Amino acid sequence: MRPRPPLKGRGVLSGTGLIVTGLVATLAAMVFPIWSYADRSGTGLAVLNAQSVTTGYGPLSALDRDFVTKVRLAGLWELPAGRLAEQKGTTDAVRTAGRHLVEGHTSLDDEVRDVAAKLSLQLPDEPTGQQRAWLETLGAAEGTEFDARFANILRLAHGKVFTVVAEVRAGTRNSLVRKLADDANTTVLDHIRVLEATGHVDYEALARDLVADSTPPLTPSPAPPGPVADPTPAEPVNPDPSPTYSLPPAASSPRPRTTGTP
Repeated sequence: MRPRPPLKGRGVLSGTGLIVTGLVATLAAMVFPIWSYADRSGTGLAVLNAQSVTTGYGPLSALDRDFVTKVRLAGLWELPAGRLAEQKGTTDAVRTAGRHLVEGHTSLDDEVRDVAAKLSLQLPDEPTGQQRAWLETLGAAEGTEFDARFANILRLAHGKVFTVVAEVRAGTRNSLVRKLADDANTTVLDHIRVLEATGHVDYEALARDLVADSTPPLTPSPAPPGPVADPTPAEPVNPDPSPTYSLPPAASSPRPRTTGTP
């Protein structure tokens, strides 16, 4: 008996099946990570929700709670620092800056204690070790040395908290925290201005200290443009004292009027 020849198309069918199977497997491999990522724990939104508590004024996140604590801590050491400046400052500008600190943080401290009571938050009663060290430094300084130390220590501290206030104000979902951030922003900006008005702020040292505490960007910034070897001198523009402007031609002629037509 002669062997039966293979059926035509059987090999083609098997090859097509392998191709289809491979495509399905590839698609599943692409879809699975997306599906699993959407439900996995540890994402930004999941962490935010996990660390938030429900209040009558909106969700209260961990960042919100940390911000309320920082506002309280700022008052605990900047109020005494402001009083020292009122007493020991050698210029009107330094004493004025001290008065602004006292007035601003007196108002903010009243507000933050009211916010904490409504949100059932505990607040610290003493400044941090770093803040106590700053107060000791100011207490030991006299004359113009005090003026310089006061302006630079307080300006550095306000520069650091300024970014925190902006972050909280931009993202908080709690109405009490949002109002506190508004008031803190106004107060901090006022204090930055009066501290700079003393004329004692060392901006080079300030920039170095702020950069030292910040996280470097993942991608370095491009280098600034270099000097031009032979720049073309700028030429002044002398406008015509009585310029004239020609009107463009009409788009269409007016429709002729007919008798009896208004």
